Amino acid sequence: MLIREELEKAEKESLSPYATLSINTRGRDKPEEQCDIRPVFARDRDRIVHSKAFRRLKDKTQVFLNPEGDHYRTRLTHTLEVAQIARTIARALKMNEELVEAIALGHDLGHTPFGHAGERALDEVCPLGFEHNEQSVRVVKVLERDGEGLNLTVEVRDGMLNHQMKSKPFTLEGRIVRFSDKLAYIHHDMDDAIRAKVLSDSDVPKEIGDVLGYHTKERLDHLIHNIIATSLDRDDILMEPYVEKAMLQMRAFMFKNVYQNPVVKAEESKAEALVKTLYEYYVTHKDKLPEEYKRLMDKGESVERVACDFIASMTDHFAIATYEELYIPKSWHG
Repeated sequence: MLIREELEKAEKESLSPYATLSINTRGRDKPEEQCDIRPVFARDRDRIVHSKAFRRLKDKTQVFLNPEGDHYRTRLTHTLEVAQIARTIARALKMNEELVEAIALGHDLGHTPFGHAGERALDEVCPLGFEHNEQSVRVVKVLERDGEGLNLTVEVRDGMLNHQMKSKPFTLEGRIVRFSDKLAYIHHDMDDAIRAKVLSDSDVPKEIGDVLGYHTKERLDHLIHNIIATSLDRDDILMEPYVEKAMLQMRAFMFKNVYQNPVVKAEESKAEALVKTLYEYYVTHKDKLPEEYKRLMDKGESVERVACDFIASMTDHFAIATYEELYIPKSWHG
Protein backbone atom coordinates (compact mmCIF):
# COMPACT_ATOMS: atom_id res chain seq x y z
CA MET A 1 0.00 0.00 0.00
CA LEU A 2 1.26 3.48 -0.86
CA ILE A 3 2.01 5.87 2.01
CA ARG A 4 -0.68 8.22 0.68
CA GLU A 5 -3.27 5.45 0.82
CA GLU A 6 -2.30 4.64 4.40
CA LEU A 7 -2.75 8.28 5.34
CA GLU A 8 -6.12 8.43 3.58
CA LYS A 9 -7.20 5.32 5.48
CA ALA A 10 -6.10 6.94 8.75
CA GLU A 11 -8.21 10.00 7.92
CA LYS A 12 -11.26 7.81 7.40
CA GLU A 13 -10.72 6.02 10.72
CA SER A 14 -9.85 9.02 12.90
CA LEU A 15 -11.63 12.12 11.59
CA SER A 16 -15.12 13.34 12.40
CA PRO A 17 -17.96 12.19 10.12
CA TYR A 18 -18.33 15.90 9.25
CA ALA A 19 -14.69 16.28 8.15
CA THR A 20 -13.65 16.55 4.51
CA LEU A 21 -11.71 13.42 3.57
CA SER A 22 -8.93 13.72 1.02
CA ILE A 23 -10.35 10.81 -0.98
CA ASN A 24 -13.65 12.71 -1.32
CA THR A 25 -12.15 15.81 -2.92
CA ARG A 26 -14.08 17.40 -5.76
CA GLY A 27 -10.79 17.39 -7.61
CA ARG A 28 -8.67 19.79 -9.60
CA ASP A 29 -9.43 21.74 -12.77
CA LYS A 30 -6.72 19.77 -14.57
CA PRO A 31 -6.55 16.06 -13.64
CA GLU A 32 -3.13 14.84 -12.57
CA GLU A 33 -1.53 11.74 -11.10
CA GLN A 34 -1.75 11.35 -7.34
CA CYS A 35 1.37 11.74 -5.21
CA ASP A 36 2.59 8.48 -3.68
CA ILE A 37 3.19 9.98 -0.22
CA ARG A 38 0.86 12.98 0.19
CA PRO A 39 -2.95 13.21 0.13
CA VAL A 40 -4.33 15.97 -2.08
CA PHE A 41 -4.73 18.69 0.57
CA ALA A 42 -1.20 18.18 1.92
CA ARG A 43 0.04 18.55 -1.63
CA ASP A 44 -1.90 21.80 -2.03
CA ARG A 45 -0.44 23.14 1.23
CA ASP A 46 3.09 22.40 0.00
CA ARG A 47 2.45 24.10 -3.34
CA ILE A 48 1.26 27.23 -1.54
CA VAL A 49 4.26 27.32 0.83
CA HIS A 50 6.67 26.98 -2.11
CA SER A 51 4.94 29.65 -4.20
CA LYS A 52 6.45 33.05 -4.91
CA ALA A 53 3.27 34.79 -3.75
CA PHE A 54 3.61 33.20 -0.30
CA ARG A 55 7.20 34.39 0.09
CA ARG A 56 6.22 37.95 -0.82
CA LEU A 57 3.82 38.13 2.15
CA LYS A 58 6.80 38.78 4.43
CA ASP A 59 7.06 42.35 3.10
CA LYS A 60 3.39 43.29 2.89
CA THR A 61 1.67 45.46 5.48
CA GLN A 62 -0.83 43.99 7.91
CA VAL A 63 -2.10 47.18 9.63
CA PHE A 64 0.82 49.42 10.61
CA LEU A 65 2.62 50.97 7.62
CA ASN A 66 6.41 50.99 8.04
CA PRO A 67 6.35 50.59 11.85
CA GLU A 68 9.40 51.31 13.96
CA GLY A 69 10.13 47.97 15.59
CA ASP A 70 10.71 44.35 14.69
CA HIS A 71 7.66 42.81 16.36
CA TYR A 72 4.76 44.24 14.39
CA ARG A 73 2.81 41.78 12.29
CA THR A 74 3.21 41.52 8.53
CA ARG A 75 0.84 39.79 6.14
CA LEU A 76 3.01 36.66 6.48
CA THR A 77 2.94 36.52 10.27
CA HIS A 78 -0.82 37.13 10.15
CA THR A 79 -1.14 34.17 7.79
CA LEU A 80 0.90 31.92 10.08
CA GLU A 81 -1.17 32.95 13.12
CA VAL A 82 -4.39 32.16 11.23
CA ALA A 83 -2.98 28.74 10.33
CA GLN A 84 -1.99 28.03 13.94
CA ILE A 85 -5.40 28.99 15.34
CA ALA A 86 -7.22 27.06 12.62
CA ARG A 87 -5.18 23.91 13.19
CA THR A 88 -5.82 24.07 16.94
CA ILE A 89 -9.57 24.20 16.32
CA ALA A 90 -9.45 21.56 13.58
CA ARG A 91 -7.51 19.11 15.71
CA ALA A 92 -9.93 19.47 18.62
CA LEU A 93 -12.92 18.92 16.32
CA LYS A 94 -11.21 16.10 14.38
CA MET A 95 -11.39 17.98 11.11
CA ASN A 96 -8.91 17.69 8.25
CA GLU A 97 -5.91 19.71 9.47
CA GLU A 98 -4.14 19.63 6.11
CA LEU A 99 -7.13 21.15 4.33
CA VAL A 100 -7.41 23.80 7.07
CA GLU A 101 -3.72 24.61 6.81
CA ALA A 102 -3.77 24.87 3.01
CA ILE A 103 -6.72 27.29 3.08
CA ALA A 104 -5.19 29.36 5.88
CA LEU A 105 -1.78 29.64 4.22
CA GLY A 106 -3.35 30.62 0.91
CA HIS A 107 -6.16 32.93 2.00
CA ASP A 108 -4.22 36.22 1.63
CA LEU A 109 -1.93 35.39 -1.32
CA GLY A 110 -3.65 38.05 -3.43
CA HIS A 111 -3.29 40.87 -0.94
CA THR A 112 -1.85 44.15 -2.16
CA PRO A 113 1.09 46.10 -0.81
CA PHE A 114 0.14 48.48 2.03
CA GLY A 115 -2.64 46.24 3.35
CA HIS A 116 -6.25 47.26 2.88
CA ALA A 117 -5.17 50.73 1.75
CA GLY A 118 -3.72 49.18 -1.40
CA GLU A 119 -6.81 47.03 -1.86
CA ARG A 120 -9.12 50.06 -1.58
CA ALA A 121 -7.01 52.01 -4.05
CA LEU A 122 -7.16 49.32 -6.74
CA ASP A 123 -10.86 48.76 -6.16
CA GLU A 124 -11.52 52.48 -6.59
CA VAL A 125 -9.41 53.00 -9.69
CA CYS A 126 -10.00 49.77 -11.62
CA PRO A 127 -13.37 49.59 -13.43
CA LEU A 128 -13.33 45.80 -13.00
CA GLY A 129 -13.11 46.13 -9.22
CA PHE A 130 -10.61 44.46 -6.92
CA GLU A 131 -11.02 42.23 -3.85
CA HIS A 132 -8.09 40.45 -2.27
CA ASN A 133 -9.94 37.15 -1.71
CA GLU A 134 -10.79 36.91 -5.42
CA GLN A 135 -7.21 37.86 -6.27
CA SER A 136 -5.90 35.10 -3.99
CA VAL A 137 -7.78 32.55 -6.08
CA ARG A 138 -6.56 34.19 -9.27
CA VAL A 139 -2.98 33.88 -8.02
CA VAL A 140 -3.28 30.12 -7.60
CA LYS A 141 -5.38 29.54 -10.73
CA VAL A 142 -3.69 31.85 -13.22
CA LEU A 143 -0.63 33.76 -12.05
CA GLU A 144 1.72 31.34 -10.32
CA ARG A 145 4.15 29.17 -12.31
CA ASP A 146 4.34 31.68 -15.17
CA GLY A 147 0.66 31.52 -15.97
CA GLU A 148 0.11 27.82 -15.34
CA GLY A 149 -1.28 28.19 -11.81
CA LEU A 150 -0.95 25.74 -8.92
CA ASN A 151 -3.95 23.59 -9.93
CA LEU A 152 -5.28 23.40 -6.37
CA THR A 153 -8.32 21.41 -5.33
CA VAL A 154 -11.80 22.89 -5.36
CA GLU A 155 -12.03 22.71 -1.55
CA VAL A 156 -8.91 24.81 -0.99
CA ARG A 157 -9.90 27.44 -3.54
CA ASP A 158 -13.42 27.66 -2.09
CA GLY A 159 -12.04 28.25 1.40
CA MET A 160 -9.69 30.95 0.11
CA LEU A 161 -12.45 32.71 -1.82
CA ASN A 162 -14.99 32.64 1.01
CA HIS A 163 -12.84 33.45 4.04
CA GLN A 164 -14.54 36.81 4.65
CA MET A 165 -17.63 37.27 6.84
CA LYS A 166 -19.92 38.06 3.90
CA SER A 167 -19.65 34.53 2.49
CA LYS A 168 -19.42 30.93 3.72
CA PRO A 169 -17.25 28.03 2.53
CA PHE A 170 -18.93 24.70 1.81
CA THR A 171 -16.44 22.72 3.94
CA LEU A 172 -16.29 22.93 7.71
CA GLU A 173 -12.54 23.30 7.37
CA GLY A 174 -13.07 26.45 5.32
CA ARG A 175 -15.46 27.77 7.96
CA ILE A 176 -12.82 27.17 10.63
CA VAL A 177 -10.38 29.35 8.67
CA ARG A 178 -13.08 31.99 8.18
CA PHE A 179 -13.45 32.33 11.97
CA SER A 180 -9.72 31.94 12.62
CA ASP A 181 -8.90 34.88 10.34
CA LYS A 182 -11.12 37.14 12.44
CA LEU A 183 -9.77 35.79 15.73
CA ALA A 184 -6.20 36.28 14.54
CA TYR A 185 -6.48 39.88 13.44
CA ILE A 186 -8.66 40.97 16.36
CA HIS A 187 -6.02 39.50 18.66
CA HIS A 188 -2.79 40.53 16.98
CA ASP A 189 -3.93 43.94 15.72
CA MET A 190 -4.92 44.84 19.28
CA ASP A 191 -1.55 43.57 20.46
CA ASP A 192 0.21 45.73 17.86
CA ALA A 193 -1.97 48.73 18.79
CA ILE A 194 -0.89 48.32 22.42
CA ARG A 195 2.73 48.06 21.28
CA ALA A 196 2.28 51.28 19.30
CA LYS A 197 0.68 52.95 22.35
CA VAL A 198 -2.48 53.64 20.36
CA LEU A 199 -4.63 51.62 22.79
CA SER A 200 -4.35 49.79 26.08
CA ASP A 201 -6.25 46.78 27.40
CA SER A 202 -8.15 49.10 29.74
CA ASP A 203 -9.75 50.78 26.69
CA VAL A 204 -11.79 47.66 25.88
CA PRO A 205 -15.46 48.42 26.66
CA LYS A 206 -16.94 46.66 29.69
CA GLU A 207 -19.65 44.89 27.67
CA ILE A 208 -16.91 43.21 25.60
CA GLY A 209 -14.45 42.59 28.41
CA ASP A 210 -17.05 40.99 30.65
CA VAL A 211 -17.74 38.37 27.96
CA LEU A 212 -14.37 37.84 26.27
CA GLY A 213 -11.85 39.09 28.81
CA TYR A 214 -9.76 42.20 29.29
CA HIS A 215 -6.41 40.98 27.89
CA THR A 216 -5.52 39.96 24.34
CA LYS A 217 -4.43 36.39 25.16
CA GLU A 218 -7.45 35.88 27.40
CA ARG A 219 -9.83 36.93 24.61
CA LEU A 220 -8.18 34.69 22.03
CA ASP A 221 -8.24 31.69 24.37
CA HIS A 222 -11.90 32.28 25.21
CA LEU A 223 -12.95 32.56 21.55
CA ILE A 224 -11.07 29.41 20.49
CA HIS A 225 -12.56 27.39 23.36
CA ASN A 226 -16.05 28.66 22.60
CA ILE A 227 -15.86 27.66 18.92
CA ILE A 228 -14.66 24.19 19.87
CA ALA A 229 -17.27 23.66 22.60
CA THR A 230 -20.13 24.98 20.45
CA SER A 231 -19.16 23.10 17.27
CA LEU A 232 -18.29 19.71 18.78
CA ASP A 233 -20.22 16.89 17.04
CA ARG A 234 -22.15 19.37 14.91
CA ASP A 235 -22.33 19.82 11.16
CA ASP A 236 -21.25 23.46 11.31
CA ILE A 237 -18.66 25.75 12.89
CA LEU A 238 -20.35 28.01 15.41
CA MET A 239 -19.99 30.29 18.40
CA GLU A 240 -22.55 30.82 21.09
CA PRO A 241 -24.62 33.83 19.95
CA TYR A 242 -23.67 36.08 22.86
CA VAL A 243 -19.97 35.33 22.31
CA GLU A 244 -20.19 35.96 18.59
CA LYS A 245 -21.97 39.24 19.34
CA ALA A 246 -19.12 40.25 21.64
CA MET A 247 -16.57 39.25 18.99
CA LEU A 248 -18.31 41.45 16.41
CA GLN A 249 -18.43 44.28 18.96
CA MET A 250 -14.69 43.85 19.47
CA ARG A 251 -14.20 43.93 15.70
CA ALA A 252 -16.25 47.17 15.49
CA PHE A 253 -14.18 48.59 18.37
CA MET A 254 -11.00 47.77 16.42
CA PHE A 255 -12.33 49.41 13.26
CA LYS A 256 -13.17 52.61 15.13
CA ASN A 257 -10.03 52.82 17.25
CA VAL A 258 -7.34 51.16 15.11
CA TYR A 259 -8.26 50.55 11.47
CA GLN A 260 -9.79 54.04 11.12
CA ASN A 261 -7.60 55.77 13.69
CA PRO A 262 -6.06 58.92 12.12
CA VAL A 263 -2.77 58.32 13.96
CA VAL A 264 -2.47 54.74 12.68
CA LYS A 265 -3.70 55.66 9.22
CA ALA A 266 -1.77 58.93 8.79
CA GLU A 267 0.30 57.56 5.90
CA GLU A 268 -2.46 55.57 4.17
CA SER A 269 -3.56 58.36 1.82
CA LYS A 270 0.01 58.50 0.50
CA ALA A 271 0.02 54.72 -0.02
CA GLU A 272 -3.32 54.86 -1.84
CA ALA A 273 -2.09 57.67 -4.10
CA LEU A 274 1.06 55.68 -4.89
CA VAL A 275 -0.94 52.56 -5.84
CA LYS A 276 -3.37 54.55 -8.01
CA THR A 277 -0.49 56.28 -9.77
CA LEU A 278 1.19 52.95 -10.55
CA TYR A 279 -2.10 51.58 -11.87
CA GLU A 280 -2.62 54.54 -14.21
CA TYR A 281 0.97 54.27 -15.41
CA TYR A 282 0.76 50.60 -16.37
CA VAL A 283 -2.69 50.90 -17.94
CA THR A 284 -1.32 53.61 -20.25
CA HIS A 285 2.13 52.02 -20.67
CA LYS A 286 1.30 48.33 -21.02
CA ASP A 287 4.57 47.78 -22.90
CA LYS A 288 6.35 48.45 -19.58
CA LEU A 289 4.73 45.47 -17.84
CA PRO A 290 6.95 42.42 -17.25
CA GLU A 291 6.85 39.74 -19.95
CA GLU A 292 4.85 37.25 -17.88
CA TYR A 293 2.06 39.83 -17.59
CA LYS A 294 2.22 40.73 -21.28
CA ARG A 295 1.62 37.05 -22.03
CA LEU A 296 -1.63 37.24 -20.06
CA MET A 297 -2.78 40.05 -22.36
CA ASP A 298 -1.77 37.94 -25.36
CA LYS A 299 -4.22 35.34 -24.03
CA GLY A 300 -7.03 37.91 -24.00
CA GLU A 301 -6.77 39.39 -20.50
CA SER A 302 -7.54 43.12 -20.23
CA VAL A 303 -4.77 45.58 -19.43
CA GLU A 304 -6.81 46.78 -16.43
CA ARG A 305 -6.88 43.32 -14.88
CA VAL A 306 -3.24 42.62 -15.66
CA ALA A 307 -2.13 45.96 -14.21
CA CYS A 308 -3.96 44.98 -11.00
CA ASP A 309 -2.23 41.59 -11.09
CA PHE A 310 1.22 43.18 -11.27
CA ILE A 311 0.60 45.85 -8.64
CA ALA A 312 -1.11 43.44 -6.22
CA SER A 313 1.91 41.14 -6.50
CA MET A 314 4.27 43.87 -5.31
CA THR A 315 5.72 44.04 -1.82
CA ASP A 316 5.63 47.38 -0.01
CA HIS A 317 9.31 48.01 -0.73
CA PHE A 318 9.07 47.03 -4.39
CA ALA A 319 6.05 49.29 -4.92
CA ILE A 320 7.90 52.24 -3.38
CA ALA A 321 11.06 51.49 -5.39
CA THR A 322 9.04 51.23 -8.61
CA TYR A 323 7.32 54.55 -7.93
CA GLU A 324 10.67 56.22 -7.21
CA GLU A 325 12.15 54.79 -10.41
CA LEU A 326 9.24 56.11 -12.49
CA TYR A 327 8.59 59.49 -10.86
CA ILE A 328 11.43 60.67 -8.59
CA PRO A 329 14.53 62.25 -10.17
CA LYS A 330 17.51 60.03 -9.45
CA SER A 331 19.47 62.87 -7.86
CA TRP A 332 16.70 63.11 -5.23
CA HIS A 333 16.98 59.48 -4.15
CA GLY A 334 18.32 59.07 -0.66
